[in-house]
Amino acid sequence: MRAWAVVENGAPLQEIELPTPVPTGTQVLLETTHCGVCHSDLHIWEGEYDLGGGKKMNMKDRGLVLPLAMGHEIVGRVVGMGPEAQSQGGGLAVGDVRIVFPWVGCGVCEACLAEEDNMCIKGRSLGVYQNGGYATHVVAPHPRHLVDPGTLDLAVAATYACSGITVFSAIKKVMPMPPDRPIVVIGAGGLGLNAIAVLKALGHRNIIVVDISEAKLAAATKAGAQKVVHGAGEGVSARIIEAAGGPVSAIIDLVNGTATARFAFDSLQKGGKLVQVGLFGGELSLPLPIMAMRALTVQGSYVGNPKELRELVALAQSGKVDALPVEMVPQRDADAALMRLRDGHVNGRLVLRADAA
Repeated sequence: MRAWAVVENGAPLQEIELPTPVPTGTQVLLETTHCGVCHSDLHIWEGEYDLGGGKKMNMKDRGLVLPLAMGHEIVGRVVGMGPEAQSQGGGLAVGDVRIVFPWVGCGVCEACLAEEDNMCIKGRSLGVYQNGGYATHVVAPHPRHLVDPGTLDLAVAATYACSGITVFSAIKKVMPMPPDRPIVVIGAGGLGLNAIAVLKALGHRNIIVVDISEAKLAAATKAGAQKVVHGAGEGVSARIIEAAGGPVSAIIDLVNGTATARFAFDSLQKGGKLVQVGLFGGELSLPLPIMAMRALTVQGSYVGNPKELRELVALAQSGKVDALPVEMVPQRDADAALMRLRDGHVNGRLVLRADAA
């Protein structure tokens, strides 16, 4: 198979040849048709995450092995199955097109058996710890990691495997809420636009979006945000509180850097919840007495699980979820697409498309 792989961290992706996997056991081999380009790919490409306080998390220390074909927002066509996959696939057949759940684990622990794969402590995520969708072929460990997109646009469907379930899972952590109570979404990139779409599909009517880009704030307004707040400079918390008509009960931080975490926390009302999603990096110092006296919650949210992906796809198939704006890019131009994302020149999502798709 061909792969557009990270051969050296921080260096251009290289087109290389790798052995095409032969599926065994419950594995399913798919030919990649679409793969989203996600901001997390940049951290993997760089090889590290900023943990704040001058500390870095080195991905190689976490088990990343190069060369690696990144890409975890995958749609593919089934081209082969292991013998056990045929018996457990529920009618899955060669030629079927499926969304691939990428946040797979060891497959045998309590979390994996409960279909909470993203909580497995021995994560084997596609495009992170094993080859993903920046390649002509990808292996799903089990048929349960595959979701039928039905009549959905396949480029949009690919984004549900990360951008979609990431915001869906985060939103579920602040629900239920009265539909007219403000929910603040920090970040108006691909995740932010998907968050607006999901919140609207769930019937929410008071969405406030924060970003530092005027173009992205305009895109958020077009997507259905009721209000937008510029997130640069001083006084962001005050601007959020003004836009919301008071301190806020729910904030979803899709950036999650030092600055955004600070102004998000400072915008919370008593009993409020901050859900931290993004991996921009940094740290947040919390006033511990205030945490108790105001009964505040700061909670992390890591992607989502297969159950949430199925639930989100069903919601999208009902026609209630507005499609994220996507731009198709040939798979062979994966490096150029990644650099566009790095340089902030993307509204919505870039999706790599195989030449034969």
